[in-house]
Amino acid sequence: MNERLPYLREKTSKLTTSPGVYKMKNALGHIIYIGKAKNLKNRVTSYFRESADHTPKVAKMVENVYDYDFIVTDTEYEALVLECSLIKQHKPKYNILLKDDKGYHYIHVSDEAYPRITTQNQPPASGITLGPYVSPSVTKQTVAEVNKVFMLPVCKKKFPCRTAANKKPCLNYHIKQCMGVCRGKISVSEYSEIISQAVDYIKNGSKESVERLTEEMLCASENLEFEKAAKIRDRIQSIQRAAQTQKIIDADIAFTDIIASVCNYVGTSVSVIVYRNGKLVDKNSYFFEGIAEADNVLEDFMVQYYSGNNDIPKNIFIADDIPDKEILEQLLKEQSGHTVHIMHRQKGNMMKYIMLARNNASEFLSLRAGRTGKELVALEELSKLLGLKNPPVYIEAYDISNLGSSAMCASMVVFENGRPMKKMYKKFSIKNVLIQNDYACMHEVLERRFRRYLDENETDEGFKRRPDLIFLDGGKGQVNAVEPYLREMGIDVPVFGIVKDNKHRTRAISTGGEEISVSSIRNAFALITNIQDEMHRCAITYQKKLHSKITFDSRITQVKGIGEKKAVKLMTRFKTIEALKNADAEEVSKIAGVNIEVAKELLLILNDW
Repeated sequence: MNERLPYLREKTSKLTTSPGVYKMKNALGHIIYIGKAKNLKNRVTSYFRESADHTPKVAKMVENVYDYDFIVTDTEYEALVLECSLIKQHKPKYNILLKDDKGYHYIHVSDEAYPRITTQNQPPASGITLGPYVSPSVTKQTVAEVNKVFMLPVCKKKFPCRTAANKKPCLNYHIKQCMGVCRGKISVSEYSEIISQAVDYIKNGSKESVERLTEEMLCASENLEFEKAAKIRDRIQSIQRAAQTQKIIDADIAFTDIIASVCNYVGTSVSVIVYRNGKLVDKNSYFFEGIAEADNVLEDFMVQYYSGNNDIPKNIFIADDIPDKEILEQLLKEQSGHTVHIMHRQKGNMMKYIMLARNNASEFLSLRAGRTGKELVALEELSKLLGLKNPPVYIEAYDISNLGSSAMCASMVVFENGRPMKKMYKKFSIKNVLIQNDYACMHEVLERRFRRYLDENETDEGFKRRPDLIFLDGGKGQVNAVEPYLREMGIDVPVFGIVKDNKHRTRAISTGGEEISVSSIRNAFALITNIQDEMHRCAITYQKKLHSKITFDSRITQVKGIGEKKAVKLMTRFKTIEALKNADAEEVSKIAGVNIEVAKELLLILNDW
């Protein structure tokens, strides 16, 4: 039994649901297993469940897991490529797949007058080789699609054809999936140009092919060659649709580090994405507690990170500019013995790599803050939207429910770190307001709640804690009804109302005098809607229960000889009217403390109701 399982389960509960790669480590910090996941949280959780039905190998691996690390990717395909690359580098003890070249696949352009594009398990000695690619199905699909898009031959004929029989086009030509090289009407130079466009398409790293095709399409259109222009247009659309960008293997950034930082009130997280020989080989993340300003964090971090480091790349891309970039470049040049370029990018091709680093920094920070990435963003957005100094960790929300002037009640729901905290929920039946008045009811509920908070002898944890933010169901009227009184009590907590439209959906946030639109701020809007739905659900549930209890009580007390106390005894024992109807008269007599005739009369009245 792994004694670290409670810690691992707690850590995994805060893990992101994004795709990525996870690295299991033993007590010595050695990587013992590397895996990929479409959903990191779901996959890693499966290892640490209490009743997990593992194979013997996996069970043995889990017993030796002391901790784990992870790298977030944008797509499952990138996670697959990265998993293959990392396994080949580290050769973990519990990984048996993808350790040799049979895990890679290649696209090959043959070395002949009319080249063919095919898939290969090993890179051939001649011709052009593209890859490596991890998935054989993706590789085959890419080759099939490029052959179809550019109408390249896939038959076994040799070109140029020597015999009349071989010059007869096959079915692919007639269904317009082959250009018909066998007819002898396409020159080597013309075919070579098409192959060049196809290679550009496969690499997905050159815009020249699409630009050239666009020029050809416009030219054909101007010359009224609309059929030709339509074919070129379809080819351009196919190229754009089929292209899949991946950031795990890229020869253009052979020796590069990408660094990004993310800050919030908890601290700052910095992630370094390391590329060597055109491959993403590692990710390093660091957390600095109490540092909530990004001004000099990145520069100070780089000085410490590269100090004494023998593996300093030639290119360092950063998400935020630093003031003394030239001085730092000189320092790193003297230390490494080669020129080092530190480049700041806010747009262009490198932004996809910077965003990869930023996403990893954000997820690492969210773990330290005890939230998922989406929850962290939602609370940050909510803080900025409402003008709060810090994101609200502990939120209370109140809703009033009633049936006219009867069954009046309220619910208090609690969200901590963006998640419902149901053990802290409270329910209030209205005691001092006799007729329907939502403002007065809300005033009563907040007064009772915070009188408990101010009571030094209070033992209920739900009342002893002070919220960072209060939401009320309603507009400025609700806010104005309770906010001044809370201030008189010395409760300095921000109070806002949640405004709904005529379909009971969240529309805006209300202050004491105006409304703040939230629909355009996605994560904050989703959180507020979740809070509003939860407090409405709880209030309605309690109101129905209270109404049922009142109805139940009124039926019982109509019988002469049964008062409120005896009715409470019956309600406590039988819970529902149906259960009481089906009870025996002697049992009812004994529980209520009445004679048998009164019990029989009660059952008769209930069954005739």
